[in-house]
Amino acid sequence: PAVVLSLLVPFSLLSTYAMWEVGYIGIFTSSFSNWGTVQVLCDLVVVCVLAMIWMVNDARARVLNAWPYVVVTLLAGSFGPLLYLLRRGRAAV
Repeated sequence: PAVVLSLLVPFSLLSTYAMWEVGYIGIFTSSFSNWGTVQVLCDLVVVCVLAMIWMVNDARARVLNAWPYVVVTLLAGSFGPLLYLLRRGRAAV
């Protein structure tokens, strides 16, 4: 959990600043400004889809509910898997 928190805190600050600077929609529209940013967006979509599949399978094995984290992933990207890892860490104790 300490490693996840060390990622989550600065990532939250960066995301908050980005949201303040360009807004929720602006984050996505800027992803289409050139082919390089489109490629990065596609990579992020692939990673998030793989993370959602992993969360659902891992949660089934641990008898946890992954669906709230899947919804967060769809709405807020990497926050879903990071929060799931925090939850998963606490469930193992």
